[in-house]
Amino acid sequence: MVPEIAFGQRTRVVMDISCGIASFGAYLMDRNVSTLSIATKDVHNNQIQFALERGVPAMFAAFTTHRLLYPSQAFDMIHCSRCSINWTRDDGILLLEVNRMLRAGGYFIWAAEPVHKHEENLFAPLKEMEDLTRRLCWELLKKESDIYIWRKPLNNSCYLSHAPAVQPSLCSAGDDPDNVWNVNLTKCITQLPENGYGANVTAWPARLHSPPDRLFSIKMDAELSRREIYRAESNFWYTVIKGYIGAFRWETLNLRNVLDMRAVYGGFAAALHDFNFDCWVMNVVPVSGPNTLPVLYDRGFIGVMHDWCEPFDTYPRTYDLVHAAALFSVEKNRCNVTTIMLEIDRILRPGGRVYIRDTTPVIEELVEIAQALGWVSFKYDSSEGPHSNWKLLIGEKRL
Repeated sequence: MVPEIAFGQRTRVVMDISCGIASFGAYLMDRNVSTLSIATKDVHNNQIQFALERGVPAMFAAFTTHRLLYPSQAFDMIHCSRCSINWTRDDGILLLEVNRMLRAGGYFIWAAEPVHKHEENLFAPLKEMEDLTRRLCWELLKKESDIYIWRKPLNNSCYLSHAPAVQPSLCSAGDDPDNVWNVNLTKCITQLPENGYGANVTAWPARLHSPPDRLFSIKMDAELSRREIYRAESNFWYTVIKGYIGAFRWETLNLRNVLDMRAVYGGFAAALHDFNFDCWVMNVVPVSGPNTLPVLYDRGFIGVMHDWCEPFDTYPRTYDLVHAAALFSVEKNRCNVTTIMLEIDRILRPGGRVYIRDTTPVIEELVEIAQALGWVSFKYDSSEGPHSNWKLLIGEKRL
């Protein structure tokens, strides 16, 4: 319908709202598109569980009163097919959240509930939606039957041309659109960066290894060039994964659903892609560290912010592989590491593996917990050598 969407090139990261059993996401997999399927918790219709069993990226998420745990300009496209969400209620506050997460120049595809000629009273919500999207400066590219395709603007020029009385207004300059942990929704339009950050991502697959502009907007202490740190992380994990393949025969593992508990810039996920593993990675950015989520999405990955002192929003037995590097040495100052290990055990599938890299004292403590959980576990020297303070713990959750 709209050729410029260019799946697998310009459009790489997609959100599917109220995803059903994730057939849309599964369809796009063959087109090099990473689709995050989200739905609410529903004990009568476990859509997310079905999606994960299919090997499709999915997690619980709901449009309620707080921002979703994804950064601004995260998704190249957001899809909503009869998702039973009233986008125009409460002055369009939920669609404003979609606008925050949608990349500049990105697409919102809405398949509305069919309205028949004898149901004239149902035409009003469609008119309200068209009016709201005009005020959001979205361009209607295509309307066919009950399917609408809008495109978000590339800059703020349209917003700035609005009369002062036009609502919703622009968010204040002090609003941080990437601050998502326990932040309430607001009835305002998220401003796009004047420097074009977030809009100027390269096409896939080049964006996988191209340092994105938003690398320089991360609030962190860094004495070295951020590009150097970014490339060094990718090179480090490429070398580590190469070692895992040789030493632990990773090519024999049945990897599909993978969790990286402390993703940083996504070097671990990039290495798995470079070695052609047929898997997807949920990249988690802990609240205890710098917010690198925008960089992960600009690379073409999916991810979420999370506090590992709390349960993760997914079903038990979700992941085939759980990876944690330098996580426990940070989180042990915030909560009991046993709590985190129990959560790993909950979301790890029987037969799944855990790879934990951390300092020697932390690994010694985790070995005891792993044994108590019934994992078959082994401790190894890290790639830095036997005299390094870093060790590797590998655990297998047996059937």
